[in-house]
Amino acid sequence: MPPILCMPGLSRNARDFEALVPHVAARRKVIAVEFRGRGESAYAKDPMTYVPLTYVQDVVALLDELRIERFAAIGTSLGGLVTMLLAATQPGRLVGAVFNDVGPELEAAGLDRIRDYIGAGGSQPTWIHAARAYAELNRAVYPDFDIRDWLRVTKRTHRLTAEGRIVSDYDKQIAAPLRVPGGEAGVDLWSAWRALGDVPVLILRGALSDILARGVAERMAAELPRARLVEVPRVGHAPTLDEGEARAAIDAWVAELPAA
Repeated sequence: MPPILCMPGLSRNARDFEALVPHVAARRKVIAVEFRGRGESAYAKDPMTYVPLTYVQDVVALLDELRIERFAAIGTSLGGLVTMLLAATQPGRLVGAVFNDVGPELEAAGLDRIRDYIGAGGSQPTWIHAARAYAELNRAVYPDFDIRDWLRVTKRTHRLTAEGRIVSDYDKQIAAPLRVPGGEAGVDLWSAWRALGDVPVLILRGALSDILARGVAERMAAELPRARLVEVPRVGHAPTLDEGEARAAIDAWVAELPAA
């Protein structure tokens, strides 16, 4: 049975899937990936390797090391871009995919917002301080969160240093390629999108997203025969996948995956 590979967003790590993995693992083997420079993965010697094509090479190397021929993928943001590129460069290996608030076209305003905060910021003395700082930065993304929600997502995205400070759990140099003029906004991924063919595809869109426009999401669903679009209310970029709407849609998608 092909396993499910979970791939996180630009500044995120495998802990984004800490609640989803046990939920899905009763039915499928699940592997949560940490891209280079995040979480427990090593930091890159060359910051210009923090780009989607390098992440694709890393994922292919991982799949080959684990002797996984066919797999499904759940990709949030950057993880979804990597999934599209895997579909285009590894024909026949991808048996299904979930795209969490990402598509072949990304909104410039959202990319600008991400560029403004990636690699910036210092440390905080306590988890409460870190959660409040994270909330200040992302309140428009999750307008209904309370302090418990902010603590939960902050502990997924930050770490405790040996000095007892709370910092973002990624190499700040992941921002280096984003300074290249054009960035991902200039990349046309529609051909990679169509390479998904007739596998089960779920498109999750945060209703408040400034990255994935509704019109783009609707076109994505229209261009593939087995694609389904689900909008998660009162959430921006990106849904945490803890939402009831997202979880129910993922359950339905898992049920569509091939048994072999």
